[in-house]
Amino acid sequence: MKNAYIVFKKQLKDTSRNMALCIQFVMYPVMAAILESAVKIDNMPEHFFAGMFAVMHVGMGPLCVMTAVIAEEKEKNTLRILLFGGVKPAEYLLGIGTYILSACMAGGVVFALLGEYRGKDFLVFMAVMASGIIVSMLFGAVIGIYSKSQVSATAVATPLMMVFAFLPMLGMFNKTIARAADLAYSQQIQLLFNHLQAGTAIEPKNLIVIGINFAIAAAGFTYAYRKCGLA
Repeated sequence: MKNAYIVFKKQLKDTSRNMALCIQFVMYPVMAAILESAVKIDNMPEHFFAGMFAVMHVGMGPLCVMTAVIAEEKEKNTLRILLFGGVKPAEYLLGIGTYILSACMAGGVVFALLGEYRGKDFLVFMAVMASGIIVSMLFGAVIGIYSKSQVSATAVATPLMMVFAFLPMLGMFNKTIARAADLAYSQQIQLLFNHLQAGTAIEPKNLIVIGINFAIAAAGFTYAYRKCGLA
């Protein structure tokens, strides 16, 4: 835990000097807050922008940051130095993952306030956010480990996070896309938010699909780690 905490503090300092990564944590909550207060359209679902940008926050932010962090430290050999210095791979990932999860969940609080969630609904909303963020981080870790440079990591991560972020929104307007989107964890996150907003019961399918996505990401990470390693 000491080594993981050291990695956590290191990443906090590194991110504070990297504006591109900082933007990933604040961009979607700020945009949601602005549009929630500025845009009012007849027959629009209540807190539409809060829910939409919350899904984009889950699907893009943690995946992008995790990919960028691992790819950058591999390219600059910082990661190799950490591992040679006695930091185990699991400790490194725990430190990085805790940092990214905490930063993204801070944005989740903003979405919960914009959506006017209270009490039990607030806790459920935050739990749903956390589950999606963790899956995104695992996918990002897979890309970061496989990538040989930041450029190649970005080339792979960008289309993937666009798919996860925009599939739920496109699925609202096209039934064919909606059926394909049902396989993505981000779509199930969107549906869970809809259930919470409407006060309806959560369907087991939503949790099962998220669980399957988590299993795929975890298996991919395990394979990537064994094949490529972290250093």
